[in-house]
Amino acid sequence: MSPATDVEPVRIAVLNDYEVVALGVAAMLADYPRRVRVAEVNVYLHVSEPVDLVLYDAFARTKSGVHLDLDLLMSNPLASRAVLYTWEVTAQSVEFAETHGLSGVVSKSVGAGRLVEALERIHAGERVVLPADPGEPHDDQPAWNNWPGKAQGLTPRQSEIITLVVAGLDNRDIASSCYLSTSTVKSYIRAAYRTMGVRSRTQAVLWGVDHDFRNSSRSRFMLADDDEPTSCTRG
Repeated sequence: MSPATDVEPVRIAVLNDYEVVALGVAAMLADYPRRVRVAEVNVYLHVSEPVDLVLYDAFARTKSGVHLDLDLLMSNPLASRAVLYTWEVTAQSVEFAETHGLSGVVSKSVGAGRLVEALERIHAGERVVLPADPGEPHDDQPAWNNWPGKAQGLTPRQSEIITLVVAGLDNRDIASSCYLSTSTVKSYIRAAYRTMGVRSRTQAVLWGVDHDFRNSSRSRFMLADDDEPTSCTRG
């Protein structure tokens, strides 16, 4: 149910290590301006403006710095609450969120309406765990419409896995980061390799570097009153 029209929208910061994904999530939420307002889109994984809620994308959970990033995020007085945004809503991801003080876990496969409802409930003080509905699309039709490697034919989950391969994580670390089994990770890697036309991890890393899977552009977007993003890029 929608909140009353005189209630201020929930101010959201979207944190993701890849600008194209963070902006895609922000665009999805822009369809609900009276209920949520994306105040900041940040690939630095740091909130610099007061917000009610941080949508922390698990895509950003690389091997180095994840605990530090979350510790800094959760101690930031500018962010009231945070929620883990991930493909896999499992006992492991829920435990991770609870351990690090996050207020919930939401599947990336949920539609925009259910995501907005979950964010409103979390803002109201609930702890929300929202897995994908069986009828919702998964790998091939995410609610947001862009991700690294899309043009080359990778699905969103394959893109996430290959990004971590390029970052130097082994299969066990990738499984832990994405809340998957190692056998599932291997299946995604095999499928991605076929799409990429590579046969080894070394070739996959080189392919990823050639296709900008190392995110060298680190940007922060502040949303102005007219909803046009203002970019503050840092090296």
